Amino acid sequence: MRISMLATRILFATFCLTSAAPLLLGQALAQKQATYEDKKRQANDIAVSIVVSGISCTCARFAEDIRNVVNDLRPGGLRILPVLGVGGLQNLNDVLFLKGVDMGVVDEDNMRLLKKRDPQLYANIEQRVSYITKLYNSEFHVVARNDIKGYDDLRGKKVNFNQKDSQTEVTAEIVFKMLNIEVQRSNYDNDEAIKKLRDGEIAAMIILSGAPQAALSKLKEEDGVHFLALDESSLPGRDTAALFDDYLPIELTHEQYPALIPQGTTVPTIANRALLVAYSWPENSARYNRLARFVRDFFGKIDQLKDSARHPKWREINIATDISGWTRFKPAADWLSEHRQVIAASDASDRPSSDDLKQAFDQFISQYRDSMGQRPILDSEREVLFRKFQQLLASQNRR
Repeated sequence: MRISMLATRILFATFCLTSAAPLLLGQALAQKQATYEDKKRQANDIAVSIVVSGISCTCARFAEDIRNVVNDLRPGGLRILPVLGVGGLQNLNDVLFLKGVDMGVVDEDNMRLLKKRDPQLYANIEQRVSYITKLYNSEFHVVARNDIKGYDDLRGKKVNFNQKDSQTEVTAEIVFKMLNIEVQRSNYDNDEAIKKLRDGEIAAMIILSGAPQAALSKLKEEDGVHFLALDESSLPGRDTAALFDDYLPIELTHEQYPALIPQGTTVPTIANRALLVAYSWPENSARYNRLARFVRDFFGKIDQLKDSARHPKWREINIATDISGWTRFKPAADWLSEHRQVIAASDASDRPSSDDLKQAFDQFISQYRDSMGQRPILDSEREVLFRKFQQLLASQNRR
């Protein structure tokens, strides 16, 4: 009788366990599924993306530096995702239209060029994309064979404009049209263009990128190439006013390209300003708030990005620089307003002294006298030169 009762209890317990097993298994799976969904949500809640151009572009290195300094992978933190894009006007289009893209590195003239190409489509682009800060200057590099002495020597020759629709092609097309110089255009990538330049298959190649540009480090003096100068003196009798209205006068230096530029010399050229821009998400939306968090962390760690371990172009950043024709991203404008006293103090510490300015002007006059055969400088000339010196200082401040 006792054995029968025990057997009955065992059977009953087995039945209960067997009946409950599917329920317990379902609860376990549900718990596992919830954990997966939580993790998925947490990963997306902290991510912001930056679309950049080619991997050798300065913008890609900047995005990597930002990632390394700002990343915080803890729950509630911030993760920076660099996205390798096409470059040129496409980067701005990706910020405008591509799902999952929050920010991009674009050149200052991109908005103006898109509005010119399609006034209807891009009529309200200023309301859809805004800038966070100017990052650095993108120098206009033209590397030519040694038999090419200036831009006019390129007329009718084969010149590489970088890849189709790249920022280099966009700007190069504008520059050569302004100069009224017709060339045979090609669209090789940088590595292929360098090989063809060495082999003499093309007369010159163009790259618009922050100096030093990684791909150009492959070129040496023995390759028989050099940088072409682009300024008023290298284009005598040519009206370059419109060119320098749209682009910054700047110089390539020996420190940037020791193999191609002799020590103590520079090569004048022009530059575009590279901007970090953001899509204008609705205020207080989840993605807007993530970008606002990014701005606070990014601006708050600018000094770490200026460290010598980072790209040397970080020394050019000035987060307070205003960009004409663009609207500042509101969280960036708010941060600058809150920290204006700190920024003003920093600007004051960077301002040159009167002795430094006098020394710089004396050097400017000396270089002018050398170019004019050491003849005496008239008072009227000195006034003109002083105005040019002031313009030079203003352009450096803008840079």
